[in-house]
Amino acid sequence: MTELVPYAAKELVAERLQLIFPEGTPNRNYCIRDLAASTVFTMLYISAVEGSGRFLGPAHVYRMTDAQAGMKDDRDRLGYADGLLKKGFSVPGMRWYADNTREPIRDETLREGLVAIGAVRRRDDLPTTSSLPRYALNAEFAALFDPDIEVEALPDAIDRYRKRNLSRSALARIRIMQAGAAAGTAGILVTFPSGETRRLAPGPSSVISRAVIEDFAARFLENPAVLWLSESGNKVVARDDRLARDIGLDIEASRTLPDLILVDLGPSEPLIVFVEVVATDGAVTPRRQQALFDLTDHAGFPRGQVAFLTAYQDRESAGFRKTASLLAWGTFAWFVSEPERVVILRGASSRSVRLHELLHP
Repeated sequence: MTELVPYAAKELVAERLQLIFPEGTPNRNYCIRDLAASTVFTMLYISAVEGSGRFLGPAHVYRMTDAQAGMKDDRDRLGYADGLLKKGFSVPGMRWYADNTREPIRDETLREGLVAIGAVRRRDDLPTTSSLPRYALNAEFAALFDPDIEVEALPDAIDRYRKRNLSRSALARIRIMQAGAAAGTAGILVTFPSGETRRLAPGPSSVISRAVIEDFAARFLENPAVLWLSESGNKVVARDDRLARDIGLDIEASRTLPDLILVDLGPSEPLIVFVEVVATDGAVTPRRQQALFDLTDHAGFPRGQVAFLTAYQDRESAGFRKTASLLAWGTFAWFVSEPERVVILRGASSRSVRLHELLHP
């Protein structure tokens, strides 16, 4: 008999899932809720771990009982793993879930949750119609639930697992959320292109604003400067009236102004970039775009010298899902978790454009 992996009580599994997948983890709810804890516990119980040759199916989870979970002998564990696949197999005690939980286990907890972030491996050698079990825990992930692991060693083990197994965007999103939480009442310090620093109120919007100023501007503007920076409630954090006057832009405070105004002084004619920061709401919609165009039209700026950017935490954030369909054509979207990329919502052209022309402009 192949040695089975150690397994812990479901309560310990639930606690560690919260630690392994903090705020910012993609589809976090699918990875930490009770159904996820039950699924991971059951995979450990039957030793469905990569390399073991054993796999889990949703039935293993919804037919589990407290009585079965308390049977710790290896023969009992393997008996449940194999016996459940046989007709007429009886499990003592009351089931954890009803049969109709199959779909949430398969589609949400596994496919959209644990499989998507690499915590669970899925067999690819089975037809989609096969009823055979197909899921096994990532071995590094399974090791994090060893009940004998020292509490002091757990944070380092979790950190190593994340770095080796989570995607860059997932890690970035976690860092974003943790940075916002760590700021506390002290706020978030932002360094402007000029070297000047300002402190913003703590929160996700400030984290995104800092990333726009420190990262986006450096990547996508030749010689960036900050003309205007405000927080929620129209609190003005920074404004540069002298530079604004020099380029002919009136930035008097009004409801029209966005969260951020950047200017690129590198081109022969300056480029004005209006930025809306979206933690939950407030994208560059067609109405906002037109209101800002009215401002630059009044100042005499050609529209070719005006750009609009909506900045988000990442593509899985609630703010992006809520506002993506509202974004105006002819604007840009940028994600803190994928800083080297920018989305262009290309507007209408005076002529038909073929797809190959967009791929190779």
